[in-house]
Amino acid sequence: MESAIPKLLQCPRARARRVPDDYTPPYPAWCARHRQSVKQVVMAYFGVQSKGPDPQGFLSWIADEFRREGGPGHWDRARYSDEAGYDTVISIAYWDDPRTFDAWMDRPGFREWWESDARPSESLGYFREIIRPRIERFETLFSTPDKPEGVAVLAGAMSGELQEHAYWGGARDRIPLSQTDALEPAGRPMRRLADGRRIVVQPHGNLCLIRSGQDWTETTGDERRMYLSDMEPVLREGMNYLRDQGLPIGCYANRYMRIVDEQGRETEKSFGMSYFRGLSELERWAESHPTHVAIFGTFMRIVQQLNFQLKLRLYHEVTVAAADEQSFEYINCHDQTGMLRAAT
Repeated sequence: MESAIPKLLQCPRARARRVPDDYTPPYPAWCARHRQSVKQVVMAYFGVQSKGPDPQGFLSWIADEFRREGGPGHWDRARYSDEAGYDTVISIAYWDDPRTFDAWMDRPGFREWWESDARPSESLGYFREIIRPRIERFETLFSTPDKPEGVAVLAGAMSGELQEHAYWGGARDRIPLSQTDALEPAGRPMRRLADGRRIVVQPHGNLCLIRSGQDWTETTGDERRMYLSDMEPVLREGMNYLRDQGLPIGCYANRYMRIVDEQGRETEKSFGMSYFRGLSELERWAESHPTHVAIFGTFMRIVQQLNFQLKLRLYHEVTVAAADEQSFEYINCHDQTGMLRAAT
């Protein structure tokens, strides 16, 4: 049993964990272990939204850009239909060196395409949402140690079995900065800076981003049936609630997405991607809101029926980003896209 917080980032706690030192979780979980040289990562979401026009030109272009020198160490792609009925495809890329990312994005070919005056006149909407948290500002969690997803693909290894999980508040306890910081939202509310059909959103500090994924590729028999008929509909209902009604409880935006391959074919992987005003808002929804209580209760019922023997793989990454670690830009996008929904 080991702590989710690597020894290099452990320090005397000014803020107590939610569990005692002798706590033993009821089942195992693991987290990513990044190399000691990694001080900051980049999570870059490049999206395109459409009601009819074919986005394939953009999707091919961004895939080609990812393959160029300095491109991401890992990327994947996902699709969903958003709150306004737009088909949205997001290419999600990860770097473990912000300087490499900055050099990649500042290349003339990329910069000129993105900044071109032609973009606002097109019929597609484009956006980029970039989070670049320092290593002490995010955590990961996996139900199995052998198939990393998301930012964990860049990590050098997985941990041993973790202590800080399987209780409410575990995500906070796994974030190294939580040892000394309350991680509460800071600064003025989000604001829009518009230049025609280009809008940049100025963020506030300690925004919370969660990517929480499900992989049912290897499930069979009763487990597969129960996941698809019992679990997934309840999960979808909760995700739709956050998408459509989440703003009053502090969820700025939610996307329940299906991972697709480069040809656009659906895989048997999905994830919810949510922006919350802060970690406390995410915790309150997870602990007490009826939609998440239903998700958790259904999952635990299935787990117990299967005697904790699951092929279903689950994971998440939770980030609490400082204001200077966030960047949001939208071109031609409808008014409820991403951070536009929360900014004034």
